[in-house]
Amino acid sequence: MDLPALWYFLLFFVNLCGVVSWYLRNYTERVEMLRFVAISGVISMITLLIWTLRMDV
Repeated sequence: MDLPALWYFLLFFVNLCGVVSWYLRNYTERVEMLRFVAISGVISMITLLIWTLRMDV
């Protein structure tokens, strides 16, 4: 299965959101930024999951 470049970018974005969320939670007090990054990561992961499952059909 050949995946498009945007799929890989979305995977990278999910990983980046995870790292940034960890950093914001452990080293800063920026709760609003943490929520924004975490929700962005969750939305991206759900999009990535749906996209991957639809490619198998």
